[in-house]
Amino acid sequence: MQLKDDPSGIHYGLFEEGELKSVVSLFITGDEAQFRKFATLKKEQGKGYGSRLLEEVFLKAKNLGVRKVWCNARENKVSFYQAFNMKKTARVFTKSSTRYIVMELFF
Repeated sequence: MQLKDDPSGIHYGLFEEGELKSVVSLFITGDEAQFRKFATLKKEQGKGYGSRLLEEVFLKAKNLGVRKVWCNARENKVSFYQAFNMKKTARVFTKSSTRYIVMELFF
């Protein structure tokens, strides 16, 4: 998926044996960053690829002076993000019949 603001993002991919397994994009504004377009190949989910990639993105963001990272988490994935100490906010919305909860992590 391509978005109009993609050129302003930092795009990460996790490869194993030359195959792209997981991707995420980080968009930084001041001392805050949003990650989007976080996906792992369906057949590779549950193997830790996304977790490793997200850990790396959080480390990079922190090293770049980011103080808060946030995302729009699908409601059924909230527990995944909570494992990274991300907290739910009161901001909830529905898009294309999918319910999202804004989650954030402060460094």
